[in-house]
Amino acid sequence: MVGDSGQDKDYDFDIFVIGGGSGGVRASRLASTAGAKVGLCEMPYDPVSSEQTGGLGGTCVIRGCVPKKLFVFGSEFSAQFEDATGFGWDIASSKFDWQRLLNAKMQEIQRLNGIYKKLLHGSGVTTFEGAGKLIDEHTVEISGKKSTERITARDILIATGGRAHVPDIPGAHLGITSDEALSLLELPEKILIIGSGYIAVEFAGIFAGLDVTVDLVYRQPLPLRGFDDDLRRTVKTNLQSRGITQHADCQVFSLSKDDTGRLAVETTTGVLKTDVVLFATGRVPNTSRPSLGLDTVGVDISVTGAIKVDEYSRTNVSNIWAVGDVTNRVNLTPVALMEGMAFVDTVVKGVPTKPEYDNIPCAVFSQPPVASVGLSEQDAIARGHKCDIYTSAFTPMKYSLSGRNEKALMKLVVETYSQRVLGVHMVGPDAAEIMQGFATALKCGATKQQFDQTVGIHPSSAEEFVTMRTMTRQVGGDAQRD
Repeated sequence: MVGDSGQDKDYDFDIFVIGGGSGGVRASRLASTAGAKVGLCEMPYDPVSSEQTGGLGGTCVIRGCVPKKLFVFGSEFSAQFEDATGFGWDIASSKFDWQRLLNAKMQEIQRLNGIYKKLLHGSGVTTFEGAGKLIDEHTVEISGKKSTERITARDILIATGGRAHVPDIPGAHLGITSDEALSLLELPEKILIIGSGYIAVEFAGIFAGLDVTVDLVYRQPLPLRGFDDDLRRTVKTNLQSRGITQHADCQVFSLSKDDTGRLAVETTTGVLKTDVVLFATGRVPNTSRPSLGLDTVGVDISVTGAIKVDEYSRTNVSNIWAVGDVTNRVNLTPVALMEGMAFVDTVVKGVPTKPEYDNIPCAVFSQPPVASVGLSEQDAIARGHKCDIYTSAFTPMKYSLSGRNEKALMKLVVETYSQRVLGVHMVGPDAAEIMQGFATALKCGATKQQFDQTVGIHPSSAEEFVTMRTMTRQVGGDAQRD
């Protein structure tokens, strides 16, 4: 067994997990069902995280993926009502009730939080409510509301996730993060969102869909840094078509309140007035709020606060491990699940297993959504590949009668010599649902010829991926063709 340090000693648990989010819960359940004695601690449930609150399910279930996606669904209806008129529907009244959506969301995440408790109990995991802190290599102190206790474990897994980053600027306390945005008591008339990543773009779509005036301020020329440039340009155009005002190449210096109580945001392009400011400026590893005691036992962390681990998720302290966003590798829920499963294989089952990070699909639930798997055109060139690029931009059929001025984009990045498909990218309706299957194809090493030989589903947007025959351009290497 790889994680066998001190296994001859008498500990309270074989495995103890600090953090009850996606990675921690998955690792706990699998480790317990594989025969290990497992304990887990998590702070008390609250929709908005703090140094004293959290909840089983973690960010994704309570204040991230799930409630955000519910809000995406809720905000999409306004555009659907508009499109419906082109198909013969006469919708006289479409009144929205923010409080009703908020209450329904709260009920759903409370239900899921309860399910996580039942799943852990059913798997034989002993749970503790409170904040976990390392006292030594094998001891965790759990501070609850009413008492503090110490437990010992042969191996300790840290899975405390991440938290929203707030920039260090004057007046930052006047803004909110995604936590609070998902629990606003009242819907503002106007909101200013700072950032250009997936959180910023998704919330811009949500609030615009709920008839809130949205300003999106970001320092880059295009939103969604790290995604393929063609996708980024399409997203910028689509944001504009949804009535979202973008302030690109713009930096925020400070926040303040004016005489009327509204917020004044000082930027490189002037002062912008708004009701609410949402910081969507990234997330940071949750290693210091509250303290995990990492310095006490000598666990190495990076300058960003992430726990440093090797390819098996092991820290520099032999019996302490870490998975998920707290390691700042690939910060996605399915990746945390994968890392948790690999941890169990390695430590409990004695089968050393490395998480695989190639061809991880991802999606941005903007409106319309974005999805990608594999290399972007820019990444492929940077890695030295010569590539054939195939693109198709079109108006989705669902907009043909409604007249919505919005384009879908589909793109393939193909390695010229092997004809292996290196990247698949899409902006358009149902992008995430479509991309999951193509992620399997890339995992299997599919070639452009195999794409071409695949029979499409008609009429659908997805069939475009298997019917693109004309190369748009060739890039990389020593030969380029426009």
